[in-house]
Amino acid sequence: MTPGKKPEGLVAAAITPMTPDGQINLSVIHQYVDYLVREQNVKNVFVNGTTGEGLSLSIQERKQLAEEWVRQGKDKLDHVIIHVGALSLPESQDLARHAAAIGASGIAVIAPFFFKPTNKDELVAFLQKVASEAPGVPFYYYHIPPLTGVKIRVEELLDGIREQIPTFQGVKFSDTDLLDLAQCINKNGSEQFAFLYGVDEQLLGALAVGVNGAVGSTYNYLGRKTKLMLQAFAKPDLALAQKYQFLIGEFLNFVIKLGFGVAQTKAVMSFVSGIPMGPPRPPLVNASEEFIAKAKAKLDSIVWPSSD
Repeated sequence: MTPGKKPEGLVAAAITPMTPDGQINLSVIHQYVDYLVREQNVKNVFVNGTTGEGLSLSIQERKQLAEEWVRQGKDKLDHVIIHVGALSLPESQDLARHAAAIGASGIAVIAPFFFKPTNKDELVAFLQKVASEAPGVPFYYYHIPPLTGVKIRVEELLDGIREQIPTFQGVKFSDTDLLDLAQCINKNGSEQFAFLYGVDEQLLGALAVGVNGAVGSTYNYLGRKTKLMLQAFAKPDLALAQKYQFLIGEFLNFVIKLGFGVAQTKAVMSFVSGIPMGPPRPPLVNASEEFIAKAKAKLDSIVWPSSD
């Protein structure tokens, strides 16, 4: 792993593999790491987040997963960022201390979403109490208002943030509000903070306003294609970048209409990678055989640009 360096490029939102009876399956994570690096050219992961069903796992399970990702990622992955957010402050602090102890590259925290912070000061106070338990570890705020209902603008949150959280490194920005995102980057600069975009189907728009990289579930199985989009954008070859974004969007639009969530993501990853991701944790239910067949046929039908 690469200590001290901000993550950039693609970060796979790690799926939590499970056995058929719903227990976490640590035994396939070494294969998962090798697959990401060799097949998808992705060397960063975000563990125990939404895609990883982190808030459906026990604290012990989250610690075991964090340990295994750090262990298997040693000398292979650049960054292993562990999501340590929880509804309980003591649990979140415990997870932060644990992530620091095992050598995680960074920690991230989602806003509490049952009893919610109602303003910036309340949110920052919560985040600070978690970050202070891992004083040597870069800290990221995980902004995902569609799920948390916490709609405090990140532009406002970042004002003076380092004075209260010295380890603050950046934001996983999982919202479609590109105005807020653009103002964050315009006022703070991508050199100061890492801005990692979390809406895969809109990544090209976020690149245009200056994000450093992206965290997403599709980079588990479309990482190499998305990297080609990043390279086209950097050239710059906007027409080619658009082709990749449109084709990625075509697949996502298709599966979203069928009903697409964590369970379906696990199914897609399983048939693309050949690594069994297993079932989701209830109340989520397995993807249907009909979904799997249609999603596989759609993905196989896409004709990618010849530069691939």
